[in-house]
Amino acid sequence: MLNRWFPALAALALLTVATPAHATPGQPEVSADPSNAWSAELRAVGGDDVNVAWTGAALRLADPSTAPGGQRAPVAQGMLLTAAHTLATPANLVTAAVAGSADVEYRGRRGDQWTEWQTAGTPLKETVGVVEVRVVLTGAAAVTAVRLAASSAPAATGLAAVGNVYRVYATREGLVGGTTANGHVITSRDHFVALPSRRGLSPKGTGDYTVRVCTTSGARCEFAPVWDVGPWNTTDDYWNPPATRQSWKDLPQGRPEAQAAYQNGYNGGKDQFGRTVANPAGIDLGDGVFWDGLQLTNNAWVDVAYLWTAGGPRGVIGSGPLNIRAGAGSSFASKGYAATYAQVPIECWVTGQSIAGPYGTTTRWDRVGAGQYVSHAYISSTSGGAAPAC
Repeated sequence: MLNRWFPALAALALLTVATPAHATPGQPEVSADPSNAWSAELRAVGGDDVNVAWTGAALRLADPSTAPGGQRAPVAQGMLLTAAHTLATPANLVTAAVAGSADVEYRGRRGDQWTEWQTAGTPLKETVGVVEVRVVLTGAAAVTAVRLAASSAPAATGLAAVGNVYRVYATREGLVGGTTANGHVITSRDHFVALPSRRGLSPKGTGDYTVRVCTTSGARCEFAPVWDVGPWNTTDDYWNPPATRQSWKDLPQGRPEAQAAYQNGYNGGKDQFGRTVANPAGIDLGDGVFWDGLQLTNNAWVDVAYLWTAGGPRGVIGSGPLNIRAGAGSSFASKGYAATYAQVPIECWVTGQSIAGPYGTTTRWDRVGAGQYVSHAYISSTSGGAAPAC
């Protein structure tokens, strides 16, 4: 199989297979359909890529000394996001053969929404017709080719009926002027969050993975895109069930490894890098989310909804941060913010005050939670079907 894919690379000692084309114990059996195989374009480095460069012979880190700030670890890393690829036949599994050393991850588009990122070789929960792949480099790694194949495999557990919501400890990220894991340069009072796994990392300038983070009283909330990886760990998708969780599968769903390490001495009280965990943080908040959205003054416990773990109508905030109002008008009290690019759940809509916004003039107000409304004049696009009237 590899000789057919890489005839010129068969003798290379650096040829590694990220996920085998045939089943091995503990892995799903896949079918090799030549029409559903393609090569990643490694030379097309663009604005949505992070700290990578094509050197003429290989994809490498552009700056081997640069580590994403939110990870709080001296691990130089870069990431290439490929263009969306339409499959010849819908599938739910992508495998990868890599000439060099890299992690390969992918996601699929269901309708007009994306699934969570998965490691190549792990099946999605549903069949998709379009996939997007990213290649993650660490340290001195170099990659000359990535060959991909899509196939059908036994489906994983279906989508949750509602989004997962967990109470976790939040810390303020700060790091103004630094660069996040998706290439965003952090600004003063910025509106984004960091989670300790790339599985929920949005490409720069998108809110494909959005959280709703609220104070424990529910008095203030913010919808914010996930633009960084951290704090503490980088493979801890604790919002997923143990069967699909990337690391620390013996922890209960919803419990971050850092919290278990800090409170219970789990993993010797250390994170994945061997550092002693100094707080139980499971989410980092950009300064705008921390100070303005939630009006926090100190690190605190918060309630977080991981919105991509559920389906339903969504609206993209095209201009923000946008006030979330307690009713359908600008005279109602502010309940928090919805950040630019955030994908907010539209439960239903009501008629209220006429608002002239960047996307037209309308009396429609979208209910995004109990007692929470935003003007539809600030919604740049919708997905997941039409929302009903309340």
